[in-house]
Amino acid sequence: MSNHQKRLSAPDSWPVERKEGTFTVKADAGPHGEDGVPLLIVLRDVLGYVDSRKEARYALESGSVLVNGDSNVAADRPVGMFDILAFTEREEYYRVFPSEGGRLSLTPIDADAAASRLGKVVGKHQVPGGQFQYTLHDGTTLHDDDGSYAGGDSLVIDNETKEVVAHFPYEEGALVTAVDGEHAGEIGQIDEIRVTPGSGDNGVVVSQDAAPVEGDGFETVEPYVVVIDENFTDGGAE
Repeated sequence: MSNHQKRLSAPDSWPVERKEGTFTVKADAGPHGEDGVPLLIVLRDVLGYVDSRKEARYALESGSVLVNGDSNVAADRPVGMFDILAFTEREEYYRVFPSEGGRLSLTPIDADAAASRLGKVVGKHQVPGGQFQYTLHDGTTLHDDDGSYAGGDSLVIDNETKEVVAHFPYEEGALVTAVDGEHAGEIGQIDEIRVTPGSGDNGVVVSQDAAPVEGDGFETVEPYVVVIDENFTDGGAE
């Protein structure tokens, strides 16, 4: 199987220039599915910290590059929405965040915010023993005694302990960001959740007439919104 990905056919979320060369690196199997961006692309093409796979491998083997608190990462490891990148020697921290058009970008954050990451609940079921298993948007699964979390809610996961440290319910009035579609990267408050009969996606009406954002608002579908808190708008800690 080829280790290369054609630039023109790369997912829209990948931050690569389509016309600069034919191929780019291919993401390994892992989190975020086909939208996961290889860490090498972030290090080389986005940040410019390395010029080659060899340099990236050396940097990663030094243990100074962490993804969600984990230093045991490879150059092909996919990174994606809401992952936390920490460069300990540089004392630089970033959250992977969707920008306009859905392309992934890096938002600078402080060290406290880098201690945890956000995950959207996309699946839930009870397992033998009474605990609940939750599946997050990136494919991560976690087990918790608390069964109150629901699909669409957001959980803040401590990168060291892997425990839930905050919970943001998906409900009217919640602060959300659009992560896909024409409004990707926009932030607002849920004004209305419109339930669609049958198997169609529910609609979400988002207003932008209150702090921390102001605008005309927008409408999108439920899978395209993620609940956040106000600290996401200023790079602060959850």
